[in-house]
Amino acid sequence: MANHFDFVAPIYDYFIRKPDLVRLRELLKLPTDGRMLDVGGGTGRVSSPLRPLVGELVIGDLSRAMLRHARTKAELWAVQTCVELLPFPDACFDRILVVDAFHHFHDQRAAIREILRVLKPGGRLVIEEQDINRFAIKMIAWMEKLVLMRSHFCMSNEIVDMIAAHGLPTHVERDGRFLFWVVVDT
Repeated sequence: MANHFDFVAPIYDYFIRKPDLVRLRELLKLPTDGRMLDVGGGTGRVSSPLRPLVGELVIGDLSRAMLRHARTKAELWAVQTCVELLPFPDACFDRILVVDAFHHFHDQRAAIREILRVLKPGGRLVIEEQDINRFAIKMIAWMEKLVLMRSHFCMSNEIVDMIAAHGLPTHVERDGRFLFWVVVDT
């Protein structure tokens, strides 16, 4: 199967919406001197502007081409990895961020298990996804299927249930339009 993100990497940042960095900073409780992992972080378009607010930034993504672009933006570690098998020791990140990537993870339950494994006690996970209940997002999901992406958009309660299976409390915030954030404290 073609890696769509390798193909679009050179132009990705120009066509994707700008992140709400103020909201993400608040949700992640930044600044922190600790380490932050941006899972599925691609070109670093979201986390690289947050780099001055963390002790160390690691971007993990499957696409080598996307990571090449990330390395040009900030002082960070770019690691080519599959989220279901993260190459990091247990409890090594203070913050973990997943923006607009969860629906691309092949095995979402395994991804949650791995993300929680590498999150330190007292850490925070923020997952930002698009609300599949909105018509515009249903159209995006349909287009991704059309181009043979393996996307599977979850509703917020489905992600909450996956995390609750690990005994962790969550809360969900919404922007009132197209986005929601699942927030987890360990």
